[in-house]
Amino acid sequence: MDINTKALKKNAFRVTKERGLTASRIRVPGGHLNARYLGLIQEIAEMYGNGTVHLTTRQGFEIPGISMEDMDEINTKLQPIIEGLEINQEVEGSNPNIKGKGYTSAGTRNICACIGNKVCPFGNYNTSAFAKRIEKAIFPDDLHFKVALTGCANDCLKVRMHDFGIIGMTEPQYDAYRCISCGACVKNCKQRATGALRFENFKVVRDDEKCIGCGECVGKCPTNAWTRSEKKYYRLAIMGRSGKKNPRLAEDFLIWADEESILKIILNTYDYVNEYIDRTAPGGKEHIGYIVDRTGFKEYKKWALKDVEFDEKTIVKENIYWSGIRY
Repeated sequence: MDINTKALKKNAFRVTKERGLTASRIRVPGGHLNARYLGLIQEIAEMYGNGTVHLTTRQGFEIPGISMEDMDEINTKLQPIIEGLEINQEVEGSNPNIKGKGYTSAGTRNICACIGNKVCPFGNYNTSAFAKRIEKAIFPDDLHFKVALTGCANDCLKVRMHDFGIIGMTEPQYDAYRCISCGACVKNCKQRATGALRFENFKVVRDDEKCIGCGECVGKCPTNAWTRSEKKYYRLAIMGRSGKKNPRLAEDFLIWADEESILKIILNTYDYVNEYIDRTAPGGKEHIGYIVDRTGFKEYKKWALKDVEFDEKTIVKENIYWSGIRY
């Protein structure tokens, strides 16, 4: 077969070691899907693939052993999943998928998320809902972005290894009249967080500068003297990466940020990358972190913060210095 492998990869199929065979990648934004789609994935794997399914590190499915001649049929089969997960919804400013053609681009990676506050007692927000909102705003696109969300500072999803790591925060609310001075919150904060709490006159005082908004005090209080803030806050860590060249953890850019600001910064980053990307890079892709290294953080920051309006509580880092392994 005469196959354009560049076009094949853009349609979310993988080039494999076996000539004429490919693997289909299925996106699951936020890592959460209705169980009814598992039967369809099984059907595709058994009818067109080699009967196996790989669960990817980005919370998607990969079905290997598919003949390249069957790609059009696979794209048609995937349509119920694409529609069910609202991946192809038309959103203002987006480039929607074409019905029946599968995924019309695969540059932006699947948006990953931990299970969030609907299940996890430590979660500070609904990670899947925010992930799906980001998905609708940025996909499809051919640029190489990695976005991950975690519900709290435990960072179960390892979001600091991504271009954008979104970490849930809460501003603990303290009701002194409910407090019985048992010390559970102070002890827990010291052992499991940052020691931001202390006793003064038999009541608890929170050090705003030490508090990371993890919510550990809320979970340990037996009288509900501590509760999570109604307003949702986030920590945005940027430009983490693995790979061969200078792997490193993401550093904090925003602290106590709101959802709107983070989404706007991600969208602004697409404009920045389109302006500065090296089109001669292998595969026509260049990771964002390398571009920031090349242009300097100050230039990136100018683009990222364009028209962004912050909450009065938000802390924006003046400068960022990344470390990591250098070869």
